[in-house]
Amino acid sequence: MGARKRLRAENNKEAKKQVSFASLRNVPTSPRKMRLVADMIRGKEVNTALDMLKFSSKEASRRVEKLLLSAIANWKEKNEGVRMEDANLYVKSINVDSARILKRLRPAPQGRAHRIRKRSNHVTIYIDSNVDNQQEIKS
Repeated sequence: MGARKRLRAENNKEAKKQVSFASLRNVPTSPRKMRLVADMIRGKEVNTALDMLKFSSKEASRRVEKLLLSAIANWKEKNEGVRMEDANLYVKSINVDSARILKRLRPAPQGRAHRIRKRSNHVTIYIDSNVDNQQEIKS
């Protein structure tokens, strides 16, 4: 690996240590259905997002709720002295990417076959504190 590439990789690694996130891989739900839930909480305060997910009727919201709780736990681990209520956490970004697709065949009339695609996805949630951003603006 070249010097520039190594330096950039080290910088990316250090930047990732500062960010609190959680990711969920190979969720057996179509990305389109998961994006509906992700759009619902993007940019919202963490407590509001948890309430929205808890009372949502969508099946994907249960998985995203658990993932958000994991991201909050990761944030607490990095910021041990800070209370969650004082930090004013919010969902900075949430990404839903397509994962592997299982391809199956379903019999069709007259000896034909129709392809069925069983889609899955990857979800990543980034959370951040509004207090840090407000202090930077005031400075």
